[in-house]
Amino acid sequence: MAVQVGDKVPAATLKVMGEKGPQDLTTEALFSGKKVVLFAVPGAFTPTCSAAHLPGFVVNADKIKAKGVDSIVCVSVNDAFVMHAWGQDKNAEALVMAADGNGDFAKSMGLEMDGTGFGMGKRSQRYAMLADDGVIKVLNVETGPKFEASSAEKILEAL
Repeated sequence: MAVQVGDKVPAATLKVMGEKGPQDLTTEALFSGKKVVLFAVPGAFTPTCSAAHLPGFVVNADKIKAKGVDSIVCVSVNDAFVMHAWGQDKNAEALVMAADGNGDFAKSMGLEMDGTGFGMGKRSQRYAMLADDGVIKVLNVETGPKFEASSAEKILEAL
């Protein structure tokens, strides 16, 4: 069952690129005592994710942070090397590019997607959320292949 507004973000460990390579980033460290916008995409370097979803958050990062958000996190079922390269390619220095390599976070959120028909395996659904001290305050999950509810603009409206 998918998480809902009012639920605590489940405990999980993501990976981010550090100075010496991939390093762990727990959801506890990421969300505790902070206001965080997290958006999930089915895959780095995929068409909608690269052309619209990630760029929207890159362009609006200052506006989102001006509303009191401590960090903006992009997560995908990819490895830390891919997420880091994608962030560099899209000038996403203001964002945390987090890897959910095994899809454990997507599964714990109840927002896993079966992309095996497209040769992508198990992935995350496309969504965006706002969490305050680890409690989900806004959760915009896309239905089907659309890209509307989880945009940076929709998160800005919710803030």
